[in-house]
Amino acid sequence: MKASVLTAALSCLWLVACQTPPPPEAAFPSGKWIDLSYSYGPNTLYWPTSALFRMDTVAEGMTEKGYYYSAYQFCTAEHGGTHLDAPVHFAQGKPAVDEIPIDQLIGPLVVVEVSEACAKERDYQVRVADFEAWEAQHGGIPAGSIVLLRTGYGKFWPDARQYMGTDERGPEAVAKLHFPGLHPEAAEWIGQNRRIKGIGLDTPSIDYGQSTSFETHQILAREHIPIMENVANVSELPPTGAFLVALPMKIAGGSGAPLRIAALLPESGH
Repeated sequence: MKASVLTAALSCLWLVACQTPPPPEAAFPSGKWIDLSYSYGPNTLYWPTSALFRMDTVAEGMTEKGYYYSAYQFCTAEHGGTHLDAPVHFAQGKPAVDEIPIDQLIGPLVVVEVSEACAKERDYQVRVADFEAWEAQHGGIPAGSIVLLRTGYGKFWPDARQYMGTDERGPEAVAKLHFPGLHPEAAEWIGQNRRIKGIGLDTPSIDYGQSTSFETHQILAREHIPIMENVANVSELPPTGAFLVALPMKIAGGSGAPLRIAALLPESGH
């Protein structure tokens, strides 16, 4: 009798085990991560009028108690290296860095290739026609996308003369800046007609180097569109299919912040 009861109990357990559903797939797809941020350090590039990155040693070495310990303190301008411009940077009353919703900084990625035009003209401004050409090939820019412009200038980092047009410092150097950017008309077009979450590029500014009024910044800021500048490794990204995560340092009231940005290239089949 006891053997029969044990056999029945084991049979029930076996049935339960067989009916247990397999664990669900991870919500986040597997794939290859591309780091789109430059490291902060002595070679970090800044606007000619901004202070350079500085890191001071607080402690470094073995302690009296026999364990290793290191600590540092750093100082940086908001708008240098790979960084994010919050809308308040150019529009009073618009969101600061800490007020941008996280879900606005995460989304499907669109990469618009303009490197050929930028190679021919250092002061090239990306036009509406460039977006229309992309859409003619890949379909409309999806709502909720984050757009990156690939100018090809990332290959020059951290050579300031090649990347920015000058390696001089100070107010007089600003007039010597030469690099591509986004034309104000194109900024107006994409801000009004495509519901994107954010936009960025692989140059020091979304406005081209010779801009003096920063109209593109102003337009995007009014539309609540964050801007990502000095984005690294854009050349490694496909036109579509990647997923972007762009999380800035959460500075209360900040007009901008250092940005850790990365793209996920999902594996085939995901």
